[in-house]
Amino acid sequence: MLSETDPALVLAVTGAFLLAGTVKGVVGFGMPTVSLAVLAGITGLPEAMALLLVPSFITNLQQALTGGHLRPLLRRLWSLLLISIPCIWMGVAILAETDPDRLARLLGAVVMIYGAAGLAGLSFRAPPRAEPWISPLIGAVNGLLTGLTGSFVVPGVAWLQALGLDRNALVQAMGLLFAVSTAALGLALGGRSLLTPELGLASALAVIPAVAGMALGARLRRRLPERHFRRVFFGALILLGLRLLAGAADRPGAWHPA
Repeated sequence: MLSETDPALVLAVTGAFLLAGTVKGVVGFGMPTVSLAVLAGITGLPEAMALLLVPSFITNLQQALTGGHLRPLLRRLWSLLLISIPCIWMGVAILAETDPDRLARLLGAVVMIYGAAGLAGLSFRAPPRAEPWISPLIGAVNGLLTGLTGSFVVPGVAWLQALGLDRNALVQAMGLLFAVSTAALGLALGGRSLLTPELGLASALAVIPAVAGMALGARLRRRLPERHFRRVFFGALILLGLRLLAGAADRPGAWHPA
């Protein structure tokens, strides 16, 4: 269990979720991406994916249920959400049979793309006539990458932004996508014996620093210009992605729960 592991690991997990929660508190997203990017080079990618499950699900479920747009969003996004679930299972099946260091580098590439796109302010508009067939395609790709890397954001967040939702609906839509993805990821990891009781307990305990970080982030949001923080955030993601691509996953002494 978490309490029986190396104190340095406990400190690393606590710090990662405190940081990730702070980012989410300031900009409204980023908890899974930040926590994965930090932890994948310490614990290994499958373990990092398991650790994010409870904090991500709790915070994103609250986000998904808040805003007053749930029914219209479900009517619009049902195909994206539905197709993502079996694709997450497919991704996890590949993860279970693949060298996790290679997938950690894939995560590095995904994080770098996400960071670079955010830093450049790239955006596009979805053609309304194409939405019925593009949306499930995006869901399939997003689900597969979620199962392979634990990252929920590429290309799902860019697609949600392209739908022209207002700010409140966009935030709620991201919470909906992330909550469904987290639940499917947890079930898929459990089905492949990649979610042990020890990791489950550690993930539950990680809620504490994650929520504390969100409270801190909410305070910082009132004091820091969000535009400047976003630049720092996306720049840091690029650096974290480079670290994973450079082979940080080939670290000695990776933690594996007993």
